[in-house]
Amino acid sequence: MEPLQSISRPKLLHQYAQRAIQDYVLNNKLSAGDPLPGEMELARQLGISRNSVREAVRALESIGILEVRRGRGVFVRAFSFEPLLDGLFYGLLFELREVEELLDIRCVLETGMIGRAIETMSRETLDQIQLVVERMRELASTGQSFPEEDRQFHTLLFQSVESETLLRLLDVFWLAFRNAAKHIGDDADPDRTYRDHAAILEAISVRDTSRARLALERHYTGLKERLAAARHQHTDHG
Repeated sequence: MEPLQSISRPKLLHQYAQRAIQDYVLNNKLSAGDPLPGEMELARQLGISRNSVREAVRALESIGILEVRRGRGVFVRAFSFEPLLDGLFYGLLFELREVEELLDIRCVLETGMIGRAIETMSRETLDQIQLVVERMRELASTGQSFPEEDRQFHTLLFQSVESETLLRLLDVFWLAFRNAAKHIGDDADPDRTYRDHAAILEAISVRDTSRARLALERHYTGLKERLAAARHQHTDHG
């Protein structure tokens, strides 16, 4: 095993310790579940205090690189987008402009993946989507918005792709937009939103990828218009 390299620069020791520990994991080709040296040994090899080691380990744990198991030690954690996505969601809580940009990314993801979703979608999933859209129609007819049905629609749309990362990304994007709704208000035109989803459903029902892409693009154009109007209103009142 290659040893850890001693740290000579005293400023922000925990940051240098983070890098040294990451290099140790990579240089020794450690995999998920492999243990690291104990805290005292890490401190000895790095030539720093146990407090600095502890701070570095906590930071690496927070971004999903390490896992601390109480009473057992520190281990390499299996790779996951979860910590990064959680941080992304938090960073998007307050800025409408960033949420607009996120909608652009979400639109690209959905239009890019819709062909594969249509190819792999089962009749059972299509039936479930139809039930969700029918519920949207009922709510829209009484002027009610339907955020949870919208969330369910897009989850069902792409669950057959069998990509947990895609589903988690789409959900984070949905949550960011839903949080933005606190500033822009509920959907002022639920009937239009229902019709957008009905058009997507119609396209996927006949396995028409081109129509589905166009329907998705129209749907996201409406959402971006709402956000842009809200952002300009905030700017005018600022």
